[in-house]
Amino acid sequence: MTVVKHGKLSLGAVILGAAFLAASVTGSADDTSDAIADALSAAWPGMAANATVVDWEGNVLREGSSGYTCFPTPPNLVDKAPMCMDSEWMEWADAWSNKKDYVADTLGVSYMLAGDGGASNIDPYAEGPTDDNEWIKEGAHLMIIAPAEMLDAFPTDPDNGGPYVMWKGTPYAHLMVPIGARD
Repeated sequence: MTVVKHGKLSLGAVILGAAFLAASVTGSADDTSDAIADALSAAWPGMAANATVVDWEGNVLREGSSGYTCFPTPPNLVDKAPMCMDSEWMEWADAWSNKKDYVADTLGVSYMLAGDGGASNIDPYAEGPTDDNEWIKEGAHLMIIAPAEMLDAFPTDPDNGGPYVMWKGTPYAHLMVPIGARD
């Protein structure tokens, strides 16, 4: 995951798995416009107006001032999966992508209002569905990181009809908050 701080890029990798490290989304002006539109589809309109947009190779496609960084769908995914993250999520993403410990000491919010193509609910590094990794394809949702004790009261069942903890028992545990129907 590329971390954007004060307009400068540092730290490389990806948030949703090694499969996301692929070709750049940038190219022609149309490609860049499409990537920006895709990235901003993860955000609500007020956020989209002022978010920074970065491609998966760390190129800033559009500077913003809101403190949120939006990424288009990784280029090798078939399903849409754009996301917008605050600074706490960017730190989380760096830890996750580099398999480093992470301890949330504050709340962080990430938006995936266009939904995602799927992830294991129990294995932070699963690359596809298996019989035992609780693969879930989520519709529009928020992701919230919080100190672990704040997540303890939430279930881990993605079919409970409300928020659930993904990747419980790992440093990357976070609350998934569905806000729309699943496909």
